Amino acid sequence: MAYVVAEPCIKCRYTDCVEVCPVDCFHAGPNFLVIDPEECIDCAACVPVCPTKAIFEDSDLPEKWRPYAALNAELAARWPVLAEKREPLGEADRWKEVEAKRAELDLG
Repeated sequence: MAYVVAEPCIKCRYTDCVEVCPVDCFHAGPNFLVIDPEECIDCAACVPVCPTKAIFEDSDLPEKWRPYAALNAELAARWPVLAEKREPLGEADRWKEVEAKRAELDLG
């Protein structure tokens, strides 16, 4: 099982998760992070440090965000690996508490 980044990350892209990840499984798009399920070692180090609570074990992914499991795999194949912490997006704090953000996802 792998971990999955879900909708709360959109328009925030905090990278605290990247900093604690022991492998290079995170990939960055214009306004979202994803986890490569082939690289993820299921350590869960990323879960408690995510400011938006956007990371879930695949089996615990809320039903409303089930499509994000496939989306993480698809986008990880297209987006570059992010191996170091970066600044969050400029309006991250404003978007952090917004519930429905799927329409804001930039697939780059």
